[in-house]
Amino acid sequence: MVERTPILNFFTHVILFIGFLVAVAPIAIVAIAASHNMADVNRVPMSLIPGTDFWTNMKTAWTTADLGPKLLNSLIFASGVAAGKVIISALTAFSLVYFRYPGRHFIFWLIFVTLMLPLEVRIVPTYAVAANVLSPYQGLLDITGITWLIEKVTGIQVSLSLGLLNSFPGLILPLVATATGTFLYRQFFLTIPDELTEAARMDGAGSLRFFVDILLPLSRTNMAALGTIMFLWAWNQYLWPLLVTTDPSHATAVTELKSLIPNVGGGLPEWHIAMAGTLIVMLPPLLVVVLMQRWFVRGLIATEK
Repeated sequence: MVERTPILNFFTHVILFIGFLVAVAPIAIVAIAASHNMADVNRVPMSLIPGTDFWTNMKTAWTTADLGPKLLNSLIFASGVAAGKVIISALTAFSLVYFRYPGRHFIFWLIFVTLMLPLEVRIVPTYAVAANVLSPYQGLLDITGITWLIEKVTGIQVSLSLGLLNSFPGLILPLVATATGTFLYRQFFLTIPDELTEAARMDGAGSLRFFVDILLPLSRTNMAALGTIMFLWAWNQYLWPLLVTTDPSHATAVTELKSLIPNVGGGLPEWHIAMAGTLIVMLPPLLVVVLMQRWFVRGLIATEK
């Protein structure tokens, strides 16, 4: 039982207020810097009183970095990754929990071990696969000698090639697998009463119908929480979109911020334009968090079924 006293309540609110300041202060500084002109933003120390050039700087950042199409690319990229992770992890966890086959626990731990292999660690092989999805099959044909045999018999040299660079599938597909989502769904599915499964089986529901009509509606809060986390994670990705998209038409908003980086060697740096662009890029994920906050919290702490 938690004891409620005026002193404890006071210190609790003080700690919460300090945490609020720590979280909001960087965003406030960015917004203030985006409202200054070049002279004011480069003054040391910078004034913490908002300036009058906010909308001018926002418009300049929008046109300089061409943020309209880039925000759309980021929205497609982040939404595709989030949706793919939710669907793939749900199907994987459903297989691991409700199907009895040899090695399923070993497979789960193999998936779980991939938590120690972030994207930055496997960036080279992932890029190689995205550059040519069929390269593993080409290697298999070469090792087994089938390529040599086909060339000797028919004179045709087999060369399998399918590149996904500069495309949305190349951006999205290599990132849709998630051990975190699989673990989250697996732990939730293990709490589903066996009586519910038996009742569905007695009513004649097959595996797919049980998954779609029963498990997915029960796990909608988990889906919202996982989707929100993965949307934010994908939106803030920088290294992978930078490698995959050499064509500016497929660039994301986060990677395009580099075009607003001030040129320190060419005079006064335009930090006010860079901060305005940063603020624009921050707004969509911030809006997603605000809209999904209730579902996000329920998906992480709710235990009722």
